[in-house]
Formats: sequence, C-alpha cells, structure tokens
Amino acid sequence: MKSFLFLLTSLLLSLSAFAQDIEGQWNGVLKVQGVQLRLVFNIEKTDSGYKSTMDSPDQAAFGIPVNSTTFQDGTLKITISNARIEYEGTLDKDQIIIGVFTQAGQPFPLNLIKGEITKEESKRPQEPKKPYPYLSEDLTFENSKDGITLAGTLTIPKTGNKFPAVILISGSGPQNRDEELMGHKPFLVLSDYLTRNGIAVLRFDDRGTGKSTGEHGQATSADFANDAEAALEYLKTREEIDPTKIGLAGHSEGGIIAPKVAISNEDVAFLILMAGTGIPGDELLLLQQRMLGKASGMTENQLIENDIISKKAFDLVKNSNNLERDLSDLMSETFRNIPKNQIPSGMTEADFVNAQINQMTNPWMQYFIQYDPAPTLEKVTCPVLAINGSKDLQVAPKENLGAIKSALERGGNNQVTIVEIPELNHLFQESTTGMPSEYASIEQTFSPIAMEEILHWINEQIK
Repeated sequence: MKSFLFLLTSLLLSLSAFAQDIEGQWNGVLKVQGVQLRLVFNIEKTDSGYKSTMDSPDQAAFGIPVNSTTFQDGTLKITISNARIEYEGTLDKDQIIIGVFTQAGQPFPLNLIKGEITKEESKRPQEPKKPYPYLSEDLTFENSKDGITLAGTLTIPKTGNKFPAVILISGSGPQNRDEELMGHKPFLVLSDYLTRNGIAVLRFDDRGTGKSTGEHGQATSADFANDAEAALEYLKTREEIDPTKIGLAGHSEGGIIAPKVAISNEDVAFLILMAGTGIPGDELLLLQQRMLGKASGMTENQLIENDIISKKAFDLVKNSNNLERDLSDLMSETFRNIPKNQIPSGMTEADFVNAQINQMTNPWMQYFIQYDPAPTLEKVTCPVLAINGSKDLQVAPKENLGAIKSALERGGNNQVTIVEIPELNHLFQESTTGMPSEYASIEQTFSPIAMEEILHWINEQIK
C-alpha cells in the first residue's frame, strides 16, 4: 500500500563570488536508515535572488516546488513547508555545498555537487546476474481500451514448450517491472526463481513509468486492472505459453487488481494475493496508520487523535457533496489545534490545508478509500493463494487474510489457501520490526520460504 514515505528535501546555492556557477543542476544522495535517495536541485537566478525545484529520480518525483531559496553570508537555506523540510548548507571553495537536511525535526547530512552522482551499491545477494539460465525478452503490448503501450519483460525456461505462466502485478505508487523500491527488486528476484523452476513470468512497468506510456498520477486501481488484463491478452498470444495455465500474482494493491481481472476473464487459472487486502480501503488505512504509529512510539492519545481526524477525512471522501470545501474546513480546524511549537518553521495554514486537500482529492486515493474488495472476491471462482507476513504493518495480516478467506467462501469458492509466514514484513523480507524504515537495511529481497510456498502452490494447481 502507499507507505507515506518521507521523500523530499531541497537545496540552494549561492555566494556572490561564485554566482556564475550556481545556476544549473546540483546533485546529492540523502541517506536515511539505509535508504539512499538521489536528489537533483535545479537552480535558476531571478531578479530578486534565486528559485529552485527538486527532483527525486528514485521516487519518480520531478519538479517538486521549493517555497523559499535564500543565500546570505555564504549560507544557503531552503524550505519546503508542506513536507516539513529545511535545508541549510555552506558553499565551500571546492564548489561543494556542505549541509544538513532536516525533516520533521530529524537532521541528516546532505552534501551537494555539480555533475552526476551515483549511489553506493547496496548488498542484494539474491539479485540474479546475467547470463540467465533461461530466455529473457523485453517487449511491449497494447492496452487498446485506454490507448497506451506497456513495456515489460517475459522470462521463459530454455527447454520445453507450453509453459504455465504468471503475470506479476505491482503495488501502489509508480513501479517499474522489477517493483523496484528501497534498493530492492522483488519482482526480478521472484521471476528469476519461478522461471528457473519451469514457470514463465511476465512483469511490466506501470503506466507512465519506465518505458510504459500513459499517465500514472490520475489512474486508479480500475485503470491498472485494464493494464493487467492487456498483459493477460498478450500472454495468450504467445505460442510458448499454455493459455489454460496463466495465473495472476498481485502484491499489495496488486492483490486488489488481480481479482478484478479474474472475474472478467474465466481463463485466469489461479490467483496469488501477496499482502493483498480484504477489508475496505478506509479501514485498511486507519489500521495501517495505527500500526505504524504504535511501532514508531506514538502514545495512545496521539493514535486516537490521528484516528479521529482521519475518520472524519475519509467520511468526507465517501459522502461529501463539496469535498474540497469540506476538507479545507476540517484541515483548517486541525491546523489551528496543533501546538505552535510543533508547527514546522515556515509552514502556513494554507500550506498545510493545500497539502492535505491535494492528497485526499487525488483520484487514486478517493477510489482506494471507497473501495471494498469483498464483493469482487465473492465472484472469484479460480483457486486462490493468499499469503502474508506476520510482521506486515501496512496490510495487517490477520484482518486481511481472514477477510479474504471469508469473502471467497461466501461466494462458494472452496479452493482457498491462506498462509501467514512468521517474521516477514510487507515486502516478504525476514525482519525485526516490520517497519518500512527497515526495508532498505535488510539484505534479503524476498524470503526463500515465501518463494517456495508460492512455487509449491502453483505446481499443485497446474498438475
């Protein structure tokens, strides 16, 4: 699910002595709890000083506006108010900005240079290296319904024919075909494992991501279901694939999308829901917020206050006839009740309100909050594996696995396997806390136990 990760930061440059060198792109790598994020700051000189925008390429975020960019006595200060970000640095004689990035009161070193910068290579022992012991083909296919072209990779065993196949469907947010995040490529690792064991795998870039066309920012789960359906139609045209043995495997939001495709296509042979959801979106987000908040040390009173505000906002999304106005009223009241010493420097009421409105009125968020997966699950007739980790703090395992099982059984589907694997987090890594902040620091990308469970179950379905 959307884990509302920190993301931003910003910068500036200046110094009258070096004014001619300040304009242009400046690059740095922000390191936070094992995560490395490349940042690019685009600086322009204006009549009154400087203005800047920020790119975060690793999060596919570009042109992020900066509220203020100032430089005085060799010190640069940058503010992005709605993200609670401040940056302060000094331009030295070697044209390096030595500085500190602060978000929500947490400081992190961040130095900036002109020219390209690379991240330190992370240890990811499970990532396969070429040459692969199977065929790997980069390809494109059409979603004619929405008029977009999707790009992906099909991996096929070298020997044999009429292979069973799996289509991998990614979680929320713009994901490439490897579902790359936090330095990990879980879909690359999973597809490699399955194909080495005789199963063809198609994985593809989300619309508007990687080499796929279309727009991601305005799309909903229903739109992404169209993309997955186009992948299914394409795979059925490949002579190497057995069209009666094609299954769908969705991770997180992909676990919402896969059942949508299955109920419209009787030839889907099986479904694998990896940390998929079974409860309504608003309930899931409330539960996610509470679990993450509790794990990060919030008090019970703070958790209750957050619940109250979020419930009011979600109710407005579901029932308001003038959502923007009503959200504005709610968030203005919320801001005025925040103790002044907890408001980030430079943040105004308008900054706070606009940030909340932009998030809550996004088409994806509105759809997700209002969507209940149960009615769709009740119509699924093919075999289903629902699998999750016991330490998943984004999609609560017991609540969601139980709801998935109940919905399928209400619809008369008795081909249901439910598996909760101890110690695994939302990415199916063996973890200590389950917190998203831990994802990048774990070397393991995908638990072998989970992959073995998935492979064994698929083999049972395709006998």
